[in-house]
Amino acid sequence: MFTIGDFARHGRVSVRMLRHYDALGLLRPARVDPASGYRSYEAGQLTRLNRIIALKDLGFTLQQVRAIVDEEVGTEELRGMLRLRRAELEAAAAAAAHRLALVEARLRGIESEGTMSTDDIVVKSIPAVRVAELTAVAAGYGPEDIGPVIKPLFAELCRRLEEAGTVPTGPSVAYYEDAADGRGGIVVHAAMPVAAAPGAEHGCTTVELPAVATAATVVHRGPMDDVAPTGQALARWIDAHGYRSVGYARELYLECPDDEAGWVTELQEPVVRV
Repeated sequence: MFTIGDFARHGRVSVRMLRHYDALGLLRPARVDPASGYRSYEAGQLTRLNRIIALKDLGFTLQQVRAIVDEEVGTEELRGMLRLRRAELEAAAAAAAHRLALVEARLRGIESEGTMSTDDIVVKSIPAVRVAELTAVAAGYGPEDIGPVIKPLFAELCRRLEEAGTVPTGPSVAYYEDAADGRGGIVVHAAMPVAAAPGAEHGCTTVELPAVATAATVVHRGPMDDVAPTGQALARWIDAHGYRSVGYARELYLECPDDEAGWVTELQEPVVRV
């Protein structure tokens, strides 16, 4: 038998926690001295304590933990729960890291306001092009909304074109439009230029992207999550040079290595003189 202090030490928990578990009926002492009220525990109770701690760290409430340990869940089932919880925590950590990267990109945009060079902005016409495309709706136009939609779209489009034996004839293109439901969503088009339409059985839509008579264009280097400062510099240039935007910018992906830091993308925003 162990005193509550010794049992806490072996279990790597606090005495206060053991008392709390006793009060909840989660882990009763093996013996309570009727005169002094001192609690004593057996070494075999470490098994139950370990399960309680593991389940609590998995995110279960103490009420749920009690129900699970009372059912004497086996080691393999606990390990399965651990794997599931680990995957959830890893996903949450990745999402938090992504949100932090977006905040940092926005801060860089704030710091660079009015300082970015506009020497590379070019006004030109964009020829019409036939593309095979897939579409989906994103909740908004922010990178946190667009990224999770457009990346799987392009992956699936490439898979279908390869399956169809269709070889793209140029760099991929993304373009956008307001969703028709009026709820603020954005229709995301992931497109690749093709000489001939893949068969209908491959599930791609083939459309002719119309020519743009006048587009203000600028090259963005780096991840598209960081595109806001480049796009806003383009917007300021358009406003300052007597133009008006008449639609979403197309994105022409000129270089897309595995490391997104090396991406090169041309933004092509339709404009008219005011």
